[in-house]
Amino acid sequence: MNRLIRYFRDKDFRIHVNTKLGLYKGMSDEDYLRMLFKADMGYDLNLDDPRTFCEKLQWLKLHDRRDEYTIMADKYLSKKYVADKVGQQYVVPLLGVWDRFSDIDFDALPDQFVLKCNHDSGTVIICRDKSKLDMDRAGKELEKSLGTSYFVFNREWPYKNISPKIIAEEYLSQGDDDCLWDYKFFCFNGEPKIMYMEKEASESKTEAFFDMEQNYLDLEMDDPRPDVPPQLPECFDLMRSLAEKLSEGIPFLRVDFFFINGQIYVGELTFYHQSGLTKMKPEIWDLKLGQWIRLPEIR
Repeated sequence: MNRLIRYFRDKDFRIHVNTKLGLYKGMSDEDYLRMLFKADMGYDLNLDDPRTFCEKLQWLKLHDRRDEYTIMADKYLSKKYVADKVGQQYVVPLLGVWDRFSDIDFDALPDQFVLKCNHDSGTVIICRDKSKLDMDRAGKELEKSLGTSYFVFNREWPYKNISPKIIAEEYLSQGDDDCLWDYKFFCFNGEPKIMYMEKEASESKTEAFFDMEQNYLDLEMDDPRPDVPPQLPECFDLMRSLAEKLSEGIPFLRVDFFFINGQIYVGELTFYHQSGLTKMKPEIWDLKLGQWIRLPEIR
C-alpha cells in the first residue's frame, strides 16, 4: 500500500517503476535519458554543452557508438579482447557458455564456480559447493536475466546488441575471505586518473578513491569513504599500465581488476560508471571528472 501511495505522489519514483515495467521502450533515447537524468540527479540534462562527468556520459551514450564497444561490454566476448590487448594470463578462466540454464552440464563443472549472464550487471550465482547449489533459485534468476534487456533501463548502447548467454567462470578466492577487493580505474582516452577500491559482496561497503600518485582523495560517490584508507595493492603500477592499454582511444572507460594470490585478473570493462547517474561529494568532483572527458566530434 505504501508503495502504491508513493507511486502516485512521487514522480521520480513513478519513473523508475515504469522503467522496470518497460513502459518507456518506445521513447527516444534522448528523451528517455533527459527524463531519467532529471529524476536521478535533480537537474536538467545539458546535451548541447555538457560539462559534468555525468552529463558527458549521457552524451557518449547517444553519440559515441562503436561496434567494438559491444564486444568489450559482453562478458563472454570481452575475454578475447582482453587477451589480445594485454595477455591471456589476465583473463578470468572460462568454464563454459550456454544459451539456456537447462543446457548447462553441471556434472562437467568443478565443485566451485561462478555463473553469470554476459549482457547484464549484477546477476551472479556464486557456487562454493555444487552439492548445496539451489538449482531452482539459480535457474529462475539466470533465466529472468536472459529475458531482460539491460539497454532498456539506462540506454547504454553497447548492451543493445549483445546476444544473451550464461557463462561459467572459475571461482576466485583468497583464503577464507570470499569478499574480494575490486580495483576500478577511471581512464580518460587511455590515461588513468583515479582508482577506487571496494570489497565485492561486503555487507558494509565503502569506496576509497586514490589518484595515480596514490594520494587518498576526499571523493565519495555511491558508498561511504572509510576514515582509514585501505592498503593499496603491490601491483598498483602494473594495473595502471594494463588499464592504459585497455582504454586507449576511448573517451571514458572504467577498467576493473582483481588481485588474487599474486595474480591480476581483469574483472570488467565499463563505459558508464553507475550509468552516469551518481551524485558526488563534494559536487565539484562531477565537474572535475567531466573536464577530463574529451568528447569526440559527432560524425
